[in-house]
Amino acid sequence: MKKAKISEVFKSIQGEGIYAGLVQIFIRFFGCNLNCSFCDTRLSEYVQMSCNQLLERISFFGKDTSWVSITGGEPLLQVECLKEFFPLLKNKGYNIYLETNGTLPDNLSPLIGYIDVVSMDFKLPSSTGCGNYFDVHRRFLEISRAKDVFVKMVITPDTSEDDLEEAVSIIHNISPHIPVVLQPVHPLEELLKEKVGYFKYRVEEYLRNVRIVPQLHKVTGVK
Repeated sequence: MKKAKISEVFKSIQGEGIYAGLVQIFIRFFGCNLNCSFCDTRLSEYVQMSCNQLLERISFFGKDTSWVSITGGEPLLQVECLKEFFPLLKNKGYNIYLETNGTLPDNLSPLIGYIDVVSMDFKLPSSTGCGNYFDVHRRFLEISRAKDVFVKMVITPDTSEDDLEEAVSIIHNISPHIPVVLQPVHPLEELLKEKVGYFKYRVEEYLRNVRIVPQLHKVTGVK
């Protein structure tokens, strides 16, 4: 049985996106293929755990939630472990919530049948400083649309309207009904609030479900 590199396992409320406030068990997988300028999850250590060890660990948190958030880092980097783990989670009655940067569509394909919700970060180049991922995001969304999927875009002072428009075009061509969350990197910054509000107005010209949702853990102090 393969072992996964795990940074932490804990229970809390979901702090981002359209499921914000939902109680979940979080499994944070170690490692990421990106280095976004605004990243607030710098992982420096991990332990190796088998799938059965992970199941035992999450069982300690009781039965008040059936939701398991698979997060990171970028969990799809450990796709071979997830191929073993996801069927075990489903057999135990858990709902699988995948948090991903949306850049590994080939790794998503063999797993999509097990996943209930895909929370995909759309990495705008002007926001992340990481380059252009528009083409792989398009492929990722085409696979994800088979499930309950929504898109998050982190908006920073540097986010350009051109990048936003390119992303919106890609999402619209796949489905204008995919929910989009605009997430201000600094939720209390007044100038950024104005920018995010304007971006919401622009996106709503093309997409049906657009929301501004700041990170709850930054606002409330909850992990």
